[in-house]
Amino acid sequence: MSQRTFSIIKPDAVRKGYTGAILAEIEKAGFKIVSIKKFSLSKAQAEGFYHVHAARPFFGSLTDFMSNGPIFPMVLEKENAIADLRKLMGATNPANAEEGTIRKQFASSIEENAIHGSDAEDTAAFEIGYFFAGVELK
Repeated sequence: MSQRTFSIIKPDAVRKGYTGAILAEIEKAGFKIVSIKKFSLSKAQAEGFYHVHAARPFFGSLTDFMSNGPIFPMVLEKENAIADLRKLMGATNPANAEEGTIRKQFASSIEENAIHGSDAEDTAAFEIGYFFAGVELK
């Protein structure tokens, strides 16, 4: 049975012109792009999205980074979508990411790591709802 997950191509990758290449990797891995849009987060919207990290020391720099340029939030679908996307993305720190992963190819640091992906079903449900209304998800 297919599963949906959420992903964001982050501002660093958009700024460097990697959006098309990252989307190609996602599609090559068998994901269906259910919905995608170009969006710019305000600082307050970034804080709302990353609220689970509010007490962490990196919260301020993360929300500054995510609100400093356009992003491409998207809903993806395939069997085992959450686990498969996590594997395709690679380790959070691109220095530790496996060859062939998105972060190994397109990320430059632990913070500017090109892509976000949901880590669990409940997270995916929240994140999808944060960016997409039901009518966008046919």
